[in-house]
Amino acid sequence: MPKKRLAEHDYGANKITVLEGLEAVRKRPGMYIGNTAEAGYHHMLWEVIDNAIDEAMAGFCKRIIVTLLPDGMASVEDDGRGIPTEIHKQTGVSALETVMTRLHAGGKFGQGAYKVSGGLHGVGVSVVNALSTTLIAEVQYRDKLYRQEYTIGKPTSKIKMLGKAKGSGTKVTFKPDTSIFSVNEFHWQTVADRLRQLAYLTKGVLITLADERPQPHVSRYCFYFEGGISSYVRYLNASKESKHESVCYVEKQWENSIMVEVALQYTADFKELVYAFTNNILNPEGGMHLVGFRTALTRALNLYARAKNILKEKDENLTGDDVREGLTAVISIKVPEPQFEGQTKSKLGNVEARTAVDSIFSESLTVFLEEHPRDADAIIGKCILASRARLAARSARENVLRKGVLEGLTLPGKLADCASRNPAESELFLVEGDSAGGSAKMGRNRHSQAILPLKGKILNVEKARLDKILGFQEIKSLVIALGTNIGDQLDIDQLRYHKIIIMTDADVDGSHIRTLLLTLFYRYFIELITRGHLYIAQPPLYRVQLGKSARYAFSSVELQDTQRELLAVAEHKRSVKNSATDPINHEIDDDEQEANVAPKINVQRFKGLGEMNPDQLWETTMNPESRIMKQVTIEDAKRADEVFDILMGSVVEPRKRFIQVHAKSAKNIDI
Repeated sequence: MPKKRLAEHDYGANKITVLEGLEAVRKRPGMYIGNTAEAGYHHMLWEVIDNAIDEAMAGFCKRIIVTLLPDGMASVEDDGRGIPTEIHKQTGVSALETVMTRLHAGGKFGQGAYKVSGGLHGVGVSVVNALSTTLIAEVQYRDKLYRQEYTIGKPTSKIKMLGKAKGSGTKVTFKPDTSIFSVNEFHWQTVADRLRQLAYLTKGVLITLADERPQPHVSRYCFYFEGGISSYVRYLNASKESKHESVCYVEKQWENSIMVEVALQYTADFKELVYAFTNNILNPEGGMHLVGFRTALTRALNLYARAKNILKEKDENLTGDDVREGLTAVISIKVPEPQFEGQTKSKLGNVEARTAVDSIFSESLTVFLEEHPRDADAIIGKCILASRARLAARSARENVLRKGVLEGLTLPGKLADCASRNPAESELFLVEGDSAGGSAKMGRNRHSQAILPLKGKILNVEKARLDKILGFQEIKSLVIALGTNIGDQLDIDQLRYHKIIIMTDADVDGSHIRTLLLTLFYRYFIELITRGHLYIAQPPLYRVQLGKSARYAFSSVELQDTQRELLAVAEHKRSVKNSATDPINHEIDDDEQEANVAPKINVQRFKGLGEMNPDQLWETTMNPESRIMKQVTIEDAKRADEVFDILMGSVVEPRKRFIQVHAKSAKNIDI
């Protein structure tokens, strides 16, 4: 019989593996917590916290304490009802042990324990237990204190009753298994941001973050917000200029099933910031509740503007884009049986959620506009201005594209294009100034490297609409050179270069220009960043020469190391020469002469790229074989958005506070 047929017959029941209990979790942890890096490590903590939050949403918990402990451990304590400790009929062990050791066991799957619940993936604390070397559950339940310990998902002893207890609640302490995770410590800021958000979404609950590790970031921090998501909107707008004082807020139940909570406020900004949550779970891709909100918003504002004769009969209605410019909003709904699209719950699919939000928010916004006429005028005025700007931007965009590469016409005159038409091997250098641009053009690889010199500082796009942005010549040239269009019309498939490299001087002005360019790319070409196409060149700061040996240094520390190395080499040559005992006269070569001369180091500080010769610029900054570049990535989009708002926005006070806080972090600044 052929070997292949033998192999087929060899495949039988004995080849089928059955993973018992929580073994499957340890075998494929990524299926349950996303990954085994930092995100998955923190996901362990989120699962335990979510159990406490579910108790709060059910109305039984008013206090949650999260403690970061030494050696990578953490604990979560709440004053909820406590996990039941009686024997579970189906499993034959306590309900506590059942919850801790069985997948999909808990009070969220049946009816009665929780009307609504969160949990990121529905896997619960049993997965945390399976991926922890130690887990300790302490429960105050029906006036008694119980405790049980586990190792890698298995109980090390039976549940123990330790004595009487005052009140009720649950405390879970655990240590993630470092043989599974590539990190071994919780990040304070990550945990704090998460708890702050949960406190806004669960108003009236006190959430405390304590840090008992050596040298803690902050030893104790409390989050408590009576205003709920109304306070959240004010927090999100703290670094922005508000267009109206009052926050439009509504909290109401729809047909005795879905609880709808919405808050919004307009700012002088040009972008939309909307967060949509279901049962305290963030839905990054929105869903039906977001659709209902947007429909109600556009309809209510148009009806009000028509009723007050702000929009005339001949005027077009405001579009969805018009009414969302400068909008900051938070939508939070509580649904008994949420239906999500995808395991990560990024999009809500409940059709009834659309009707609920549309109905409740539409009525509430109409009342708000009538009761706050000054705020209403500011909102409608902002929307009408956005409408006019949209039409102007469309005209400006079409004008740019008519003159651009998409119409087959010439590229910008200052662009020195590369010969290759293969985007995968083509690079575009955005170079500060004509002088540096000249050196870059002379030193480049003409086949694959294009150079676009930028004159002066480009427009700060954080403070301008698209029509004004496209009127700025340097930005217009960049849009045409990239070939992708801009903003919501961006087409990444038309990108002419797969590496866009920002190359500016290593001084304050160069840093400012780089920041302005990063702001432009983040706001209007963000897909270039997320696809990994944007880089920052790292030209050297110093050229260090001793005799005929020359090296480059990219920092002050590297400069000192380079000087020491060159001196050590020179000293070695001198010692070799001095120890030579051969009395025969011979011709001394250049290296020997250099070794006899007292070492003298010459250090050249490059103030700008224009000071570098073309061959130096190629050797240090442009040659793919030897250059150093930083790839621009976005690890935390929300935090990045906040920082751009603070540093580049129109409100001065938050920027002043940021500078005061971080002033000591800025070193070796050239002024």
